[in-house]
Amino acid sequence: MLTVIAEIRTRPGAHHRQAVLNEFKTLVPVVLQEEGCHGYTPMVDESTTLDFQATAPDSIVMVEVWESAAHLKAHLETPHMKAFGEKTKNDVLDMHIRILKPGIA
Repeated sequence: MLTVIAEIRTRPGAHHRQAVLNEFKTLVPVVLQEEGCHGYTPMVDESTTLDFQATAPDSIVMVEVWESAAHLKAHLETPHMKAFGEKTKNDVLDMHIRILKPGIA
């Protein structure tokens, strides 16, 4: 199993992040039906009073769990992912993707 952490940085302004989150509302159920997908969750910062918390109000962090790199690659090539990219291209600045495996067995 692989865990993917994808930080999606949106253009400044809450409306850009919300536009991307709105697209995720329809995308998530579709992605969860893909072969090899074991989790697909968009996350945003929680507002707390903890002084050690780092926040990024113009970011969405996707936490994904995939059975293999091949499943992840197939996911990125689906028509619904290509459509998502097209629908959100004016709201997203960039994306940083980490593909992780357990550090200890």
